[in-house]
Amino acid sequence: VQLVESGGGSVQPGGSLRLSCAASGFTFDDYAIGWFRQAPGKEREGVSCINRNNGVTYYMGSVKGRFTMSSDNAKNTVTLQMNSLKSEDTAVYYCAVAEAPLCFCTSSGCYGTFSSWGLGTQVAVSS
Repeated sequence: VQLVESGGGSVQPGGSLRLSCAASGFTFDDYAIGWFRQAPGKEREGVSCINRNNGVTYYMGSVKGRFTMSSDNAKNTVTLQMNSLKSEDTAVYYCAVAEAPLCFCTSSGCYGTFSSWGLGTQVAVSS
């Protein structure tokens, strides 16, 4: 399994960024895939994931309405469109694939048997 993230950078509050994750080495649409982030001094948290059983995309509470995750099964790529960015969105963002098709998110994070991870891409939001 290989996951390669791209698209991070620096942006002012209220701005937008689009992250991409190119995946290879597994059957792309058979397994849940998600975006996670880790801010300095904090635990890693799940931001969004796609449940391959029902095709639903889930989001943690603080990004709902601002972030949109999408999957291009023809290109084995997922993207995370991030709008209305806030300073608290500053983190390293990781793409991850689970060992099963299932995942879900609650207000506090996203969950599944995520076991393969990319190296991450830095997102910095500041004025």
